[in-house]
Amino acid sequence: MKGNKNLDINISTKNSVGNAPKTNTAKTDFSIIGIGASAGGLDALSVFLCNVPKNSGLAFVIVQHMEKNSKTILVDLLQGDTSMKVVQAHENMSVQPNFVYVIPPNKNMSINHNTIHLFDYTKPHNLRLPIDFFFCSLANDMKERSIGVILSGMGADGTEGLKQIKEKKGGVFIQEPSSAKFEDMPRSAIEAGLADVISTVETMPSNIISYIQDKPDMIMTDKDNADKLKIYFDNIIALLRSHTGHDFSSYKKNTIQRRIERCMGIHKIDDIAAYVRFLKNNPQELNLLFKEFLIGVTSFFREPLEWKLLEDKVIPALLAQRSPTDTVRIWTSGCSTGEEAYSLAIVFKDVMDKLKSPDNFSIQIFATDLDNEAIDKAREGIFPLSISKDMSTERLTRYFAKVDRGYQVNKEIRDMVIFAQQNLIKDPPFTKVDVMICRNLLIYLTPEIQKKLIPLFHYSLNSGGFLFLGSAESVGNFTELFKPLDLKSRIYQRLRPLIQTEPIEFPNSFAPHQTEVNQPTTDVQNMQSQADKLILQCYSPATVLVNGKGDILYITGRTGKYLEPPSGKVNWNIFAMAREGLNYKLSDTFYKAIRQKKEITSKNAVVINEGGTLMVDISVNPLKDPEELRGMVMIIFTEVTAPSACNTVDTMGPIPASNKREEELEQELLQTRQMWQVAGAEMQLSQEEFKSSNEELQSCNEELQSTNEELTTTKEEVQSSNEELKTINFELQSKLDDLSLVTSDMNNLMDSTKIATLFLDNTLLVKHFTNEMTVVSRLITSDVGRPVTDIASDLIYPELEADVKEVQRTLTSVDKQVMSRNGSWFNARILPYHTLEEKTDGVVITFVDITKSKKLEAELLLKNDRLLAELEQGHKEVAATLDLDNSKL
Repeated sequence: MKGNKNLDINISTKNSVGNAPKTNTAKTDFSIIGIGASAGGLDALSVFLCNVPKNSGLAFVIVQHMEKNSKTILVDLLQGDTSMKVVQAHENMSVQPNFVYVIPPNKNMSINHNTIHLFDYTKPHNLRLPIDFFFCSLANDMKERSIGVILSGMGADGTEGLKQIKEKKGGVFIQEPSSAKFEDMPRSAIEAGLADVISTVETMPSNIISYIQDKPDMIMTDKDNADKLKIYFDNIIALLRSHTGHDFSSYKKNTIQRRIERCMGIHKIDDIAAYVRFLKNNPQELNLLFKEFLIGVTSFFREPLEWKLLEDKVIPALLAQRSPTDTVRIWTSGCSTGEEAYSLAIVFKDVMDKLKSPDNFSIQIFATDLDNEAIDKAREGIFPLSISKDMSTERLTRYFAKVDRGYQVNKEIRDMVIFAQQNLIKDPPFTKVDVMICRNLLIYLTPEIQKKLIPLFHYSLNSGGFLFLGSAESVGNFTELFKPLDLKSRIYQRLRPLIQTEPIEFPNSFAPHQTEVNQPTTDVQNMQSQADKLILQCYSPATVLVNGKGDILYITGRTGKYLEPPSGKVNWNIFAMAREGLNYKLSDTFYKAIRQKKEITSKNAVVINEGGTLMVDISVNPLKDPEELRGMVMIIFTEVTAPSACNTVDTMGPIPASNKREEELEQELLQTRQMWQVAGAEMQLSQEEFKSSNEELQSCNEELQSTNEELTTTKEEVQSSNEELKTINFELQSKLDDLSLVTSDMNNLMDSTKIATLFLDNTLLVKHFTNEMTVVSRLITSDVGRPVTDIASDLIYPELEADVKEVQRTLTSVDKQVMSRNGSWFNARILPYHTLEEKTDGVVITFVDITKSKKLEAELLLKNDRLLAELEQGHKEVAATLDLDNSKL
């Protein structure tokens, strides 16, 4: 297909492939469009390039699946579809805008600093994934200026590379599967949730240009505008929370902003208020935005040195402390599609095989993620062929089975992993785990949430357990909770802190939509006067004003009976300062009040201080008014008098030491009993939740069994379709061979005739020419696509254009003899070009060299003139002789 010929045509200068730019002297702030195609991709590429406007300012790199011995005719085929220069890529070629670069046959191609590099294949034919290879390098080199395009093709090549482009904030454009001759490659990318735009090939170039040019800029320095922007952000977060049930207000604002900007650019919306309205009117767009926030880029054994450390030190040390009857529990949070969870299972299996223990350890891996679709893919355990680059051939052969769609993790490894949907910020954590993996999740969350999650990880781990973080993550200031295995490692071991400085906050207390109580305003004006006013109005006992973490902000009254600064580093946290006997009651009452958002009072708490023991009532009130104190917590200590005890002292004299000790023990027993009652109630509640979860899991198991049966049926259907595709592919290859043979015959026929032939389209652009044309005119390969009138020629034929148009009008041939400047003569014949569909598509001009004929003709004319002269002279002589004879007579 030739596409739209009405576009402006850019006439390239005469450069051969070898004259393409080799050094990068042009600008480098342009976008590079990587285009991946396979079976059926030639027509799609042709239409795509036909619709790229003149001087787009973009560079296009085409990665087409080609066999080792295939002919490099793709450049010539595509050159006729675009005014841009189409060249075959070679080593160290600099990429510049308004050029099209085509991968050579049997090569892998990458890009680094706008320079192309080529590599020989090192893997078998069925494992070659050149599109993935190039897309990954494009993402790393161009970051947000990288654009990935997937056109028609079989298989799933390109999907993994597009994940890298999405991670780097690049754009992804997919051909509408229904318009593709082979929809496997587009369908794979769409099902992976990677598509920014799905469109036909005709409209794709304009969509790409609009995406690049219309990216909104929402950076606002003006405070009023910034406040308005925050309101719109909050509206978007609220819409997502209402539609999906997930809250993203804990994510970093810059991360959220960049992803919202991407979606706005795709829809050509440059005003965030208009985008909010668009979301309200199009709920399905909320699903796409949700997916945009959850792009999970992962791979097997990412950062191999860390996994080697895990294999050589962490797991052997862990198993050495366990007996085979103990279950080793692992929790990997943010598991995405399961690569890291299965990597961990494989490493554990390798270590257990090395130990050669007669009894296998019981390994239980809990893998959780927010994205339910990613969890479903992880349970399936099928991964593309590209995973072969992430592990050794030995592991690939041992732990994976080759299936139609790639490789599937074998059942032994799959049985070690339990996948479940979980929100780390909202849902309860797993506990008593030996290894915790949370990689490249904390970097997307606010520092406040990170500071709450690290103590939560510490709580979840067993003593001496290990925490595995991403390369850009650390435990921050929580060095008393974790220590790294070495200075460069991101694997940390759990420590037992000497002093618990503050209570652990669980997800239900630090979920973002509940923080209005826990997170008070840091900039509180007239805090002292407002607190004094409230205390004088309502309370007279000793009172402490704290924030949601228990950090003391203000004290009134005499609190020395109940609070005492701890020794060592200054710590103004009320739980660290609470005297002996008061800590448990204070902590329990405090968090009850926080959860229930109302005042809670605990009676008769026993406090032990220098003066002995005393009883106190503790009232905890989360403040809502006035506005300046909203989010803070007021704690009131009211001392309780015991008259009966006093009377006994007065009448009976001093209490014996033994009775005093018994009274202390009774108080401790009472306090312990209260603690056990609370723990028992919480345990009963947990048992009910576990029972409910067990029923849900049983139901899910039945659904999974049903789904497995459906998948088995689908697999058989896919196998049948695959056989049909193989048959079609064989037929296409046979037709391609026939076409190649016909093309060779035609080329040999044209060369053997020694006739210079020129093919022009309806607009007088050069379509094709034979080698003999170089004798007639100064044509070179790069002149294809140029107007014939712009090409220098030795022929003295000024009426060529008029004759061509006459032939197009009358559809009758024109024959003329024309002369060149070097004295040669040619017989020029112009005929209309008829297609197989009996349509006229230009003209054919043949030039037959008649120089010899012209020379012979000139010689004949000269000889003829000479003979005529001689004959005339003879006639004159005869006439004179006759006259003489007559005179004698």
